[in-house]
Amino acid sequence: MSQAIYNLRRGSAPLVVSMPHAGESLGPFAPRMTAVARRIADTDWHLPRLYDFLADLDVTTLSARYSRYVVDLNRDPSGKSLYPGQSVTELCPTSTFDSEPLYDAGESPTGDEIAERVKLYWQPYHAALAAEIERVKAEHGYALLWDAHSIRSHVPRFFEGRLPDFNLGTNGGETCGPGLGERLLAVADAAPGFSAVLNGRFKGGYITRHFGQPQDGVHAVQLELAQCTYMDETHPFAYRPDLAEAAVAVIRHMVQAMLDWQPSL
Repeated sequence: MSQAIYNLRRGSAPLVVSMPHAGESLGPFAPRMTAVARRIADTDWHLPRLYDFLADLDVTTLSARYSRYVVDLNRDPSGKSLYPGQSVTELCPTSTFDSEPLYDAGESPTGDEIAERVKLYWQPYHAALAAEIERVKAEHGYALLWDAHSIRSHVPRFFEGRLPDFNLGTNGGETCGPGLGERLLAVADAAPGFSAVLNGRFKGGYITRHFGQPQDGVHAVQLELAQCTYMDETHPFAYRPDLAEAAVAVIRHMVQAMLDWQPSL
């Protein structure tokens, strides 16, 4: 069943790119969900297409097939919040980013169902990600992890005003070696017409914080990209090649800068 849960392309470079929120399937849960839910508006839209240059760099990619509405692969399986005191969606979300209900009345998942979803969807993705990180680490002596995300540029539930275009997160420098986050920020800052921040509203989710263990040779960074840089942010959420070209160029330069970076072994 695992191959139906995620898409995996193995490469020989020391970098693994994870796309945990790229999935669009609601699977068997769709009949219990609202019409709003079935639009899956909070998807990290088009990321495999946006990052298709990774094949040229021989980078390993892992992307989810199931929607974050089924289970959020970037949440702590215990349900613990990564941003205490701030509004967040749950491990198995019950509302959209705009606080609209995802389930019809009385159809929200129970505790037992949440545990089952973790077993069937969350654990296989994380097992695959862990295996790929260990594989490239065994080959290179270290592993690099890029957790790829995108989000609407305006989501009042989570942040005020407009989000910067490139939001890099290293949990305050704890998930990677010294200087890596700053190196990537410098690339984004040098790109004309874009805004960037390091460890702003988004400091890195569960995947970045869990796997990013520089003392063990694993260096992780999250990029939360404002969707207005490459797509229409309203339904039907169309990809915009005219916008995406410039954003892809910046992302590719950042990825190359990460590949060129050498940690202290």
